[in-house]
Amino acid sequence: MSRLEKHLKRIISIPKDYTYSEAKTLLSELGFKEFNKGKSSGSRVKFCRKNDMKVILLHKPHPGDNMKVGAVKTLLKFLKEIGEI
Repeated sequence: MSRLEKHLKRIISIPKDYTYSEAKTLLSELGFKEFNKGKSSGSRVKFCRKNDMKVILLHKPHPGDNMKVGAVKTLLKFLKEIGEI
């Protein structure tokens, strides 16, 4: 099983301890680049894939790294919509 497959299997299970670092790694493996939206964006971060211009906005959690379950579900739904799952 490849790293990508392991990452996809983990997010499909919608774990309560899913981290922003894991999401960033997964999206990077799928060809997405992370962009801060600017000084006034706060903790919102944009991930964009150049080859098909797919974009997702995520909330970068603070002070810890654990994402809320709703954010994990949103990411999972996005990945299904773009055909990665």
